[in-house]
Amino acid sequence: MASSNSSYLSRPPQFQGHTTPCAERRSCFMRWLSKLFKGSGFRVSNGRHPHVMGGENLLHRPVKPVDDQSKAENEDLDRAIALSLAEDAKKPNAAGHKGHENVDTRVKDSLSMTSYQPVKFLPRGQRICGACHCEIGYGQYLSCMETFWHPQCFRCCACHQLICESEFSLSGINPYHKSCYKELHHPKCDVCHEFIPVNRAGLIEYRAHPFWGQKYCPTHEHDRTPRCCSCERMESRSTRYISLGEGRSLCLECLDSAIMDTGDCQPLYHSIRDYYEGMNMRIDQQIPMLLVERQALNEAIEGEKEGHHHMPETRGLCLSEEQTVSSILKRPKIGGNKVKDMQTYPQKLTRKCEVTAILVLYGLPRLLTGSILAHELMHGWLRLKGYRNLSPVVEEGICQVLSHMWLESEIMPSMPSTSSYASSSSSSSMQPSKKGAKSEMEKNLGRFFMHQIAHDTSSAYGGGFRAANVAVTKYGLRRTLDHIRYTGRFPE
Repeated sequence: MASSNSSYLSRPPQFQGHTTPCAERRSCFMRWLSKLFKGSGFRVSNGRHPHVMGGENLLHRPVKPVDDQSKAENEDLDRAIALSLAEDAKKPNAAGHKGHENVDTRVKDSLSMTSYQPVKFLPRGQRICGACHCEIGYGQYLSCMETFWHPQCFRCCACHQLICESEFSLSGINPYHKSCYKELHHPKCDVCHEFIPVNRAGLIEYRAHPFWGQKYCPTHEHDRTPRCCSCERMESRSTRYISLGEGRSLCLECLDSAIMDTGDCQPLYHSIRDYYEGMNMRIDQQIPMLLVERQALNEAIEGEKEGHHHMPETRGLCLSEEQTVSSILKRPKIGGNKVKDMQTYPQKLTRKCEVTAILVLYGLPRLLTGSILAHELMHGWLRLKGYRNLSPVVEEGICQVLSHMWLESEIMPSMPSTSSYASSSSSSSMQPSKKGAKSEMEKNLGRFFMHQIAHDTSSAYGGGFRAANVAVTKYGLRRTLDHIRYTGRFPE
C-alpha cells in the first residue's frame, strides 16, 4: 500500500526592523527651549530625535547634559522636555505671548512637516535590557516589540554576533540575523538538502511522509527520485538505494533484514504457521511457499481465476491453480548498488488441496515479508476450512487483521494482545515465539507496516480491515469467524 503524502504550506515568519534618522531640530526651536528653561542650570544642545517608522525598531539617543550633573537632574530634564512639549501642543497662542508668535508658528510647521511625535517618557528604571537584564542608563538604546536593548547587547541568538544590518528577524523577542534565522527555521529538503523554495504566493510548500515525517520539495515527486519499495522513504542525495530491478529500490535499513531467496524465508514461514497453531488455527496441509520476482508474481496473478489483488502492487498471492512458477533459488549478489547474478528455478505446482502455493515478492524486510505471509496463510486457512464466496471486504479484511496481529506480536511481544483474539474454547494458549532482539529501526518498520494496514484507503483492504478489527475486538476472533461462516458478514 502506498501511503498518501501530505502537503504543507507555511509563511516564513520574518520580521524586518530598520532604523531611520529623525528630523533635525530647527535652531529657532532650540532658542525657544533655551528661553523656556532659562535659569534652570541646564543647557539644551542641538541634536536629533528619532522618527518612528512602523514602530518596529527604534534607536534612541536621549538628550545629554553638557556639564557633569547627577542622574536625578538628567531625569528631571527628560521629564521637563516631554511635559513641556505636550502642554505647548495643547495651548493656543495667547495675547501675552505675541513676542513668540513667529517661533510657535515655525515650531508647529516643523512638527507638521516631519510628523514628529514625542517619545513617551519612561523612567530609567523601566528601561531594562532584554539581553543582559540590566538597567539602561543614558546613551543609545534600541527598542523593538516593546523590548529594549543596549546596542552592544543586540546580538543574534544563533551566532551571538552583533546585529548591525538594517533588517533582521525575530522569533518571539529573540533577534536573529536573517541568514541565521533561515538556517535555523527555514525547512530543508531531506532529499536534496537545500532550503525548500517558496511558491509564487511567497509560502513555503513541501511534501511530508505521514509516518516518517520526511520533508521534501514537491519537484522530487516527478524527477524520478527513487523511493524505497518497503518503507516508502525517498532516496537522499547523500545515500544510495539498492536497485532490485523491475523498477524497485530498497533503502539500506530495509536491506539489513531483507529476505532474498526461498531458503532464507522457510524459518519465517514455519514460525508463522506455529503462530496460527497457537491461535488454535492449525493448517494441516503442507502448502509450498516460494519467493519470486515481480514478473513471476504478475504472471501467476494472470493465471489465477479467482482471488482479490491489492493494486497498484500485489506483493503476495495464495495460489489455487496449477502453474509453473520461477522461484528464486539462491540469494543474489549485490554490487554497484544493484543486485546481480539472480538464479531462478522453474517449479511446477500441482494442486493437492484447495491451495496450491503461497507466493511472496522477494527483497522485502523480514517483518514485511512475515506480514504478507500471515495475510496469505489466512486466505489458505479460509479455503481449507470451507469458507466460500466471501466478499472482498470480508475476506481481505479478516486476512489483514491476522497480518496486523502478527506484526503486533513481533514488535510488542510483552503485550498479551493476541490472547484477546484467541478462541475462548481453545485448550492451548498462545505461546510466545522465540524472537531475537530487534533494532529500534526494525521496530519502527513494524510500526510503519501496521500503520499502512490501519490507514489503507482501499475499500477491501482498508475498509475491510477496520470493520473486521472492530468485530474481532468486540467479540473475539473465534466468534467473528463463526459468524462469517454462517452469514458471510462481520457481526455487528
